[in-house]
Amino acid sequence: MVDAPKITPVILSGGSGTRLWPMSREAYPKQLLPLSSEKSLLQETASRVNDPSRFTDPMVVCNAEHRFVVAEQLSQLGITPRSIVLEPVGRNTAPAAAIAALMLQETEQTAQILLLPSDHTIADTKSFLSAAATASGAAAKDFLVTFGVKPDRAETGYGYIHRGAPLKDLRGCFAVGEFVEKPESAIAARYVATGSYDWNSGMFLFSAQTFLNEIEKLEPDLLEACKTSIAEAEIDLDFVRLSEEAFAQCPSKSIDYAVMEHTERAAVVPVDFGWNDVGSWSALWDIGTKDGAENVLSGDVSVYDAQGSYIRSEGPLVTALGVEDLVIVATDDAVLVTTRDRAQDVRTVVESIKSKGREEATTHPRVYRPWGYYQTVHDGDRFQVKRITVNTGASLSLQLHHHRAEHWVVVNGTATVRKGDDEFVLNENESTYIPINTVHRLSNPGKVPLNLIEVQSGSYLGEDDIERFEDDYGRDKDS
Repeated sequence: MVDAPKITPVILSGGSGTRLWPMSREAYPKQLLPLSSEKSLLQETASRVNDPSRFTDPMVVCNAEHRFVVAEQLSQLGITPRSIVLEPVGRNTAPAAAIAALMLQETEQTAQILLLPSDHTIADTKSFLSAAATASGAAAKDFLVTFGVKPDRAETGYGYIHRGAPLKDLRGCFAVGEFVEKPESAIAARYVATGSYDWNSGMFLFSAQTFLNEIEKLEPDLLEACKTSIAEAEIDLDFVRLSEEAFAQCPSKSIDYAVMEHTERAAVVPVDFGWNDVGSWSALWDIGTKDGAENVLSGDVSVYDAQGSYIRSEGPLVTALGVEDLVIVATDDAVLVTTRDRAQDVRTVVESIKSKGREEATTHPRVYRPWGYYQTVHDGDRFQVKRITVNTGASLSLQLHHHRAEHWVVVNGTATVRKGDDEFVLNENESTYIPINTVHRLSNPGKVPLNLIEVQSGSYLGEDDIERFEDDYGRDKDS
């Protein structure tokens, strides 16, 4: 008996997740956040396929701006990805899948790909793995398989898949009758009543070769652009940086539009494993643990006579009195209040405040860097105060600033400081001063995170006032 081939998970970690603002923002989107458990959605996805008996190490396709956070979150799980591929621009799922298939074909002629969005939740992992095994059998016979989620309501926010005839000798697999766009409420209700329509999950399993054969017939220009972007790619530390000029030529198309709606090899495996695409705050209310009044509460929250609400605090105390069916989410710098039935429309709020030039639309007060993070505590006239956390063994770049001086006070941990030609150690409650135009570097040689307070003063305090001389992460300017 021949063992089943191992499947390569390809995790797609793009998108901005604006419907989960103010927690999810362009600079740190929802898949990087711990929304449904102590792990981020990305970590939950990677953990689900962290089984060497079934899967190879995963490939991750992500935005270049998120590369270090993605790598760190996988490292926290003890997962070493086979590659992290950096998209210079967003081009939807079809180009990302083509890139993955082309790269895998270089070393594995019979590779199978399990394409997974990084921001979905699945309650029943055992059923998920069983469905993947079923789909793998169909993929081995050159079918492109999608997973159709059994609907439990007439949802208008999802696309639907109409199941066709069962596939011969492939138990649990069906031909795709048709793909249907997000329907109106009455049509969705009719679909659910028939029992032959499933939600389109956006997850796929196929052999790399079969997918490339189909996309070559259906989208040859897209495939050529992907080939060129790989041929002209650069290796950047542990990352594969696709050619921006070539990748930008790819049409922005989903796998559904580019391939699945046109191929004769589309198949669907119906599933019922507690899937949710976490597309809104109301979705988190759906899957959250509810109190006796149907509230889902997270963080420093106190409620009185509240009913059916999702209330979350990422910082300040939030209290709610006499409210019903609301979403209330508070972060350090923004508060969202909406009704649960309008939660899908949060993106319009984000677009509005973004058009007004508000930083809250895209960035958090806490800004992550490959060495740790910093958070602005106070921003004043010609000065600002930041909290800086440096990970164990990490170092900031060797740098100088032309327009600002810096004062550092160690709160806890140990810092190694280079200032000009001097190098010395700072312990808890010790401090130093870095004058303007002084070459300096901050490192954490200890076994615990280093926390310090930085007071910047000067005529210009922007993050682009930095000249780097050495950097462990291959960065330029404020990246």
